[in-house]
Amino acid sequence: MISTNDFRPGMTIEVEGQAYLILDSNHHKLVGRGGAVVRTKLKNLETGVIVDRTFNAGEKVPRAEVETRECQYLYSMDGEYHFMDMESFDQFPVTAGVLGDRVRFLKENMTVQVSRYKGRVVDVELPVTVDLKIVETDPGLKGDTASGGSKPATLETGAVIRVPLFVGVGEVVRVDTRTGNYVGRA
Repeated sequence: MISTNDFRPGMTIEVEGQAYLILDSNHHKLVGRGGAVVRTKLKNLETGVIVDRTFNAGEKVPRAEVETRECQYLYSMDGEYHFMDMESFDQFPVTAGVLGDRVRFLKENMTVQVSRYKGRVVDVELPVTVDLKIVETDPGLKGDTASGGSKPATLETGAVIRVPLFVGVGEVVRVDTRTGNYVGRA
């Protein structure tokens, strides 16, 4: 059990039988109204929904036992994405709903962090940046510079991002998986 006074961003707690990740917590003393409260912003690990919740200061909440393991992405088939645990070599599928928009940057043999709660996969965390090859984009024109505009480019995973005008087909670029933005050439 964790006291609400000890809440920190990044902790996982269990509320009403569901696991939540603490995104933010603030203590508030209500003047003339009794005890203090802790206002939190929580992310449901199963649904991804972010909620605001207020707890009484000093209230005890159970810690959610979320296990995070290093896994390797193998392949996709029939809307499921198959991973292998790097320690036990067990293979398991993950649905597209758990991956969400991050599936755009998932590349075969990529190492990711998979979080499980009560045996179910609740989150797959990709590396902050990935290097992907450009398979289709408009050709660059003479005189294009880094400070110029941008153009759409299709990556080997099928994702479409904006890249500078000087980047061409066949080049490998670094992409931020959190925002989907071009970072630079690899």
